[in-house]
Amino acid sequence: MHNNKSIRRLPMTLGGLLLAAALPTQAYEMADLGHSTVDIDLQALLGAFHSDRGYATGAAEPGRYRWQEGVVTLGAELTPKEGGVYGRVSTVGTATWGDGDAAGFTSGHERELDLEDAVIGYRGEALGGSSWSIDVSAGRQPITLGEGFLVAGDALSLGDALGEELDRGGAYYLAGRKAFDRTAVVALGRDGWRGQLAWFESDNPAQASTEMAAFTLTREHAHGLVEASYLRGLGVDETEADAFLAERDGMDVYDLRVEQRLLDEALTLRGELAHQRKDTRETAWALEPAWTFAELPGRPTLSLRYSRFSEDWDALFYGFTRGYGTWFQGEVAGNYAGPFNSNAEAWRLGLTGSVSDSLHLGLLAYDFESLDTADRPDMGGRELNLYAEWLPSDWLYVSPLLGWYAPDRSAAEGGIQLGDDDTAFYAQLLVGVFF
Repeated sequence: MHNNKSIRRLPMTLGGLLLAAALPTQAYEMADLGHSTVDIDLQALLGAFHSDRGYATGAAEPGRYRWQEGVVTLGAELTPKEGGVYGRVSTVGTATWGDGDAAGFTSGHERELDLEDAVIGYRGEALGGSSWSIDVSAGRQPITLGEGFLVAGDALSLGDALGEELDRGGAYYLAGRKAFDRTAVVALGRDGWRGQLAWFESDNPAQASTEMAAFTLTREHAHGLVEASYLRGLGVDETEADAFLAERDGMDVYDLRVEQRLLDEALTLRGELAHQRKDTRETAWALEPAWTFAELPGRPTLSLRYSRFSEDWDALFYGFTRGYGTWFQGEVAGNYAGPFNSNAEAWRLGLTGSVSDSLHLGLLAYDFESLDTADRPDMGGRELNLYAEWLPSDWLYVSPLLGWYAPDRSAAEGGIQLGDDDTAFYAQLLVGVFF
């Protein structure tokens, strides 16, 4: 049992945008085996960060924080030209320099090189000549359910600031380690129907090495989809779990996700509702309409989302799938200050558009409110993020972001921001290269 109660009481899925999942990938063909190829790829993602304030969710102290993070992944992949056996093995190096992150989850001295992917699988027809497709895999690999509301890889990557036992190599924001330690997945599909049965086990001490099983059934149609999921908690490492994470053993989670495109696909409605049965009954849900102005230059999209997470909702392995603000809501709030998709309601107003095929701009505004502040910090506040994503070539990605975060209370007043409750400035620059 870890004794840092401030961090262990929070849902342990705070950081890691899974950003690389949304970026271009390149590969170099090493060999052509006729029915398949052997490819290698190299990906590097670097980030520079500045925060005017620290936040009392980890080991941070009052003051300004400047730090850098890096992730380098080298992989080799067996890729069938049609159906057949596939596989991937990769290694990942992560590091944090400087002051460490603004929440104090990293110290700035983390360096680690580890195995990342090690998976083998088969994809093709379930039976010769049938219309059923099958994909079976096992090993170390990331798993994502839907849009990552519940599961989007094992991406939480703490450093040594909270103790060596929680150290996963740092790069807390970039979260280069996404693979679950052990997995087995079977997926079937036919005529718009998809079903997936998955088992996965984490080796992440900050997640108490949680083991879970999941079943997902999806019905896709011409203008959207309906998806139902069920998750069952199979166990945790009792030496790593506090009372909150221990409830994952035997937990049942029911989830329903809907996406519908209307009015010539100008209007998109997304919604998700999830219910957890553990020692308590918890509920989380979100509704998001979005309108795309297809006739305007850059096809701007205006969206509004409301989400609510009950007082003891366990946010599990949520993550980043559709870009900034997917389920890490607010670059400051979603990574350092909270709320972390638990004991909270959040409004998000977004405006995104494209200047060109290679340059995309976005503006995201948030309002957060903690539901229960009687025995836990008040993580209410407001945040504004302004960002750009520039892809000048198929191997380079550049994304600057500016943020302003205004908490309802300072840490001294029962909140999270250290020093005062003034509006704090935040900035980051991400650069990715892919070969």
